[in-house]
Amino acid sequence: MSTYQDIWNPELKLETLNSFNNINMVKYLDIVFTEIGDQSLSATMPVDHRTMQPFGLLHGGASAVLAETLGSVASYCIKEPLGNYVGLEVTATHLRSATEGMVIGIVSPIKLGRKVHIWQINIYQESKHICSATLKTMVVDG
Repeated sequence: MSTYQDIWNPELKLETLNSFNNINMVKYLDIVFTEIGDQSLSATMPVDHRTMQPFGLLHGGASAVLAETLGSVASYCIKEPLGNYVGLEVTATHLRSATEGMVIGIVSPIKLGRKVHIWQINIYQESKHICSATLKTMVVDG
């Protein structure tokens, strides 16, 4: 994996990331950005009635929403954006189940190209690796 130093816009703040969540699915699922690392962003999501499937487990679609949210916001937050980015393809491998509590997703870059970004998103609950996802985003204008 390539290393990227200081990939984020220097004015990036958690308050800004969480202000995006006023009236959309991110707010409904209570996804909250919690950390800006050198090469990563982190966000939490509860495992509750909003994010569970009918059999009492974390819904794979909810994990995909967390993954796509993290990757799409990450593309928006890079130091030199070329325009607006949209999700092009998301893949998720569900490794373990969760039945309650909180999960945390961590996104980091695999490739930051001029028109396409590829992000790795790992979702954990405590020390359990719940889901491994990849998101491709594409610039739509700029």
